[in-house]
Amino acid sequence: MTITPSGQSKTLNIMLDTSVNEIDLTQMLRTLWQGKLWIILTVVVAVLIGGYYAFAVATPLYTANSVVMLDNREEQVVDIESVMTGLSGDQATINTEVEVIRSRGLIEKLVIKLDLVNDPEFNELLKPEPRFSLRAIARFVVEIKNPVLSERAILDETMDRLIEKLSVVNIRQSYVFNITAISENPVKSADIANTLAELYILDQLVVKHEATQTATVWLTERVAQLQVELETSESAVKSFISGTNLIGPRSLDALNVQLKELRERLSKTEQSWQSADLTSNELRSVAIADDPAQLVDIAKDPTLTRLFTSLNVDDIATRNAFDARLTQILEGIDLNKARIFTQIAPLKGSVSNLQDLIASQSDDLVALQQLQREAEAGRLIYEYFLGRLKETSVQQGIQQADSRILSRAVIPLKASAPRRLVILVISAFLGALLGSSFVALRELTQNTFRTAEDLERRTGHTVMGQIPMIPLRKRKKVLKYLTDKPASAAAEAIRNLRTSVLLSNVDEPPKIIMSTSSIPGEGKTTQSIALAQNLSGLGKKVLLVEGDLRRRIFTEYFDIKGKKGLLSILSGEAKLQDVVVYNDDLRADILTGEKSAINAADVFSSDKFHAFLADIRNHYDYVILDTPPVLAVPDARIIGQSVDAILYTVKWDSTSHRQVLEGMRSLESVGAKISGFVLAQISTRGMKRYGHGESYGSYSDYYDS
Repeated sequence: MTITPSGQSKTLNIMLDTSVNEIDLTQMLRTLWQGKLWIILTVVVAVLIGGYYAFAVATPLYTANSVVMLDNREEQVVDIESVMTGLSGDQATINTEVEVIRSRGLIEKLVIKLDLVNDPEFNELLKPEPRFSLRAIARFVVEIKNPVLSERAILDETMDRLIEKLSVVNIRQSYVFNITAISENPVKSADIANTLAELYILDQLVVKHEATQTATVWLTERVAQLQVELETSESAVKSFISGTNLIGPRSLDALNVQLKELRERLSKTEQSWQSADLTSNELRSVAIADDPAQLVDIAKDPTLTRLFTSLNVDDIATRNAFDARLTQILEGIDLNKARIFTQIAPLKGSVSNLQDLIASQSDDLVALQQLQREAEAGRLIYEYFLGRLKETSVQQGIQQADSRILSRAVIPLKASAPRRLVILVISAFLGALLGSSFVALRELTQNTFRTAEDLERRTGHTVMGQIPMIPLRKRKKVLKYLTDKPASAAAEAIRNLRTSVLLSNVDEPPKIIMSTSSIPGEGKTTQSIALAQNLSGLGKKVLLVEGDLRRRIFTEYFDIKGKKGLLSILSGEAKLQDVVVYNDDLRADILTGEKSAINAADVFSSDKFHAFLADIRNHYDYVILDTPPVLAVPDARIIGQSVDAILYTVKWDSTSHRQVLEGMRSLESVGAKISGFVLAQISTRGMKRYGHGESYGSYSDYYDS
């Protein structure tokens, strides 16, 4: 990026370095600093507007806070947790309670209790409509009628306005809620916050009371139903007992013991019979085999054993005694078998009868026990619900809320809004932002020339002079001003311009100097006159030629009306020495233009005009040609081909970049080379306003105004 020694590059275009595409913050800050007056002005205006709003327009608002605490350590006289438990205090419960406080149900109760429907602050329908408003104008033009709203719709709108002015916040890591109300009236804001807290506590009591009442009604019905069921179960037990010969559990146990004993006797009896039968069969089978020794082993009879001991083969008597004893033993065994067999049948009958009795008693006992259990269960349930019914009935009179008011809202003494200091600070910030944006946008969209550096950078030509605006209203006073104030900034600027022109070509100093511009009104004629006066002050012979045959404005500077001019010389009607007019203030000759039906471009293209230039070159040291604007007519392009130097005047902060560049191209297209530019009609105050004052203020004190 190119920065001039004076640091006066003012366009935002050069804030971007095209080679690296980086923003030059230093230049940006410089631009903002140079536009500080605009920024300060916008800040002051913004602060005034913000102050007017804060102190005159904005309605004061008052904020009141009431504090409610969720008490999860609820203590009740009667424990009825199963009917109505307290709140747990977890985060979900806390969030739920916040929404309960903000619920439209509570808000509706609050609106009704405080009669906010009839309060213009919350019911916009009651506010008087401004005489001058967009709605009033639209209603007047279109004849719009206010819609007729129902009472419910009005209530809903009032609730919406109230909700906008209420906030409920849970303090982190606590069971505390802040209820904040904002109103235009301090007393009203406190009433809203306190009433909402009270309604929230009351709502908890109402909810618990309704729940308890509902539980009481349900328990009453349930207890009556359970009582009927209990009485039915007990009657069934009594009827069953009276209808059966139940002996009881202990007697049933005794029967089981007796049955066991009978079964053991039966088993032993059957075993005795089987043993006797086996012995009888063995003895008979051995007797057939005639084996006395085996018979003795089986019978185990002492007498038979003794006879066997004395038994001999030839002793028939002992043998007969042995057989007789064996026969007695067999008869005894058979008799014993018959006796035992007679005992088995009765025992079996007793066992069978006793089994039937026990089975019957067991079934009856099971049925009785089932009925008794059902009756007992019904009694326990009945007693449980009867106890809960009594507890609930007692609880109806001693309900307490799960929350309590920790701190009631007090009437605020100061308005919380508008925050005047904050508004002023924000207004100042916005003003600074707006002013900075305006300065930046102005520089971004600026397409005129304010500095010589900018003009040189864009055109590629040297700026030979920077002429300030001459503080005069009449053009005829220009020469007098320059004569009377030779030390003024304007006079010194003309001297600088003269020096630059004469030194532009040291070897061949220009003699015929053409002054032109892009468009009319850029100060080229004033500059031509001042330059002619300055050159004549060097003791040189100077001729000032009016080359603008169309406008002919020299008469506005000099009293030379009715005189012949350039066209008379070119037509041969007069000679140069007879037409030129010497002006004492200018101290130079003046050759004015004349009105003619011939096109001016044709005049300047003629050989006579070129001969005229050659003639005056020999008669004068310097010739100043004031020509028409380049973009207006082609005269300057034609004349520029025959002069020694071309001064291109650009009006400060007026002529656009496009106009200057087009004028340059017009001259260069015909081979006319611009010697240098003159930045004219510079406003010192404007330069300071745009931040360029340091370029001129440092030495302006050397000049007389």
